[in-house]
Amino acid sequence: MALPDGYSARPHTLADAQAVCDLVAATERVDAGEVAIELEDIQGDWARGSFDLATQSIGVWSGGRLVAAAEVFKGRRADAGVHPEHRGRGLGTWLAGWVEDRARTSGSKLVGQTVPGGSGPEEFLRARGYREGWTSWVLRLPAGAVIEPQPLPGGCALRDFTGGEDGRAAFQLIEDAFSEWPDREPSTFADWAPRGPLRPGFEPWQIRFVTDSTGTDVGVCYTILAGETGYVDAIAVRADQRGLGLARALLVDAFARARERGARGSELSTDSRTGALGLYEHVGMEVTQTWRHWMTDL
Repeated sequence: MALPDGYSARPHTLADAQAVCDLVAATERVDAGEVAIELEDIQGDWARGSFDLATQSIGVWSGGRLVAAAEVFKGRRADAGVHPEHRGRGLGTWLAGWVEDRARTSGSKLVGQTVPGGSGPEEFLRARGYREGWTSWVLRLPAGAVIEPQPLPGGCALRDFTGGEDGRAAFQLIEDAFSEWPDREPSTFADWAPRGPLRPGFEPWQIRFVTDSTGTDVGVCYTILAGETGYVDAIAVRADQRGLGLARALLVDAFARARERGARGSELSTDSRTGALGLYEHVGMEVTQTWRHWMTDL
């Protein structure tokens, strides 16, 4: 399918990061009701070891302005969007075709994207024949909410990130826990680190471990400070240590540490594969957004 007249397409280059961030912000403002993207998110994603900007990304330009873009990571996870001012001109259909062709070329049998519930992109994917997968929720701890300390079981303790091998220790705890989810591709440290301890602006306080009575790391929490919001990007507890209150202790600790650094509220996201929604609501978080993953067989 050819692009409409007046548009051209090419893969992204590193110099396009700000333009992509601006485009995503424009789509989030309309589709999700608020902007969450940061430039560091784009830079971190593009630095992943398995991501090739030249073959896994595309941007659609109108003159010197980026008006649509898409990426496909590992042939499975797509992220595509069209600027609200340029919708209804066939750009979304063109991007969807590019996404599906790129995923198919990489050998993938399935590709999908997570989009805000009730949004234009969701209606587009449904009309294209995509089927619904899992549901995701964004939850927020309201500004001024009381953060009650969570006692740890005897012998357990919280410890700080100290560099060195701590990055790999955090990754392994997260990877082991998240690998229990259905329909999740395994990750690598090279893919995770640019979004974790190698993310631009990272500070050691953002990663916090919980140890057992032997001093072994059995849980971890990774928090990002985005403006006045502390975003809990990942929280994981080793399977044999669950049910002891460790995740709740890490979560409450993350809220307090973000607040100490200027956060007025805290957020995180979870989905229907984890069964963790009740935990987050129990500590006072409230659902603010609902997203759904839509996918299609290739």
